[in-house]
Amino acid sequence: MAFGKLGEKFNNFFAMDDDEDDYQDQEDEQTQAAQPEDRDVNHYRGNKVVAMAAPTGKAAKIVVFEPRIYSDAKEIGSHLLNNRAVVINFDRIGADDARRIVDFLTGTVYAINGEIKRIGESIFLVTPANFEIDGSLASTIDSDGLDLSSQH
Repeated sequence: MAFGKLGEKFNNFFAMDDDEDDYQDQEDEQTQAAQPEDRDVNHYRGNKVVAMAAPTGKAAKIVVFEPRIYSDAKEIGSHLLNNRAVVINFDRIGADDARRIVDFLTGTVYAINGEIKRIGESIFLVTPANFEIDGSLASTIDSDGLDLSSQH
């Protein structure tokens, strides 16, 4: 058949001969069998190199946000879904809308296994699951919860 010769020429052109592959595999096996101790030592030595800092594809980001209306909660949620931490300052929004945003973000954080912490009188830190919040500001913040009644 014409395809048989064409395929054979193609294999020969690109050195895709099965016999050569088998010969090379046998040669590699013989070399490895002759020096098993050296191969294991070299393999072990190769694992002694340890990276001091884990390479990251991109730097982690923290977004600072001042919502002005309740619909800004969706944008904050988008940042969380994109693995960005968000610091939210509620100074420019009314207490009722701020409370609604905190409720929305509490649900978002629960869904993504993140965390929400109050870090100031009207400032919150909201993080996705890949962030860890360490420390506490409980002594400086009223523990009665979200008290934004002194605002607009």
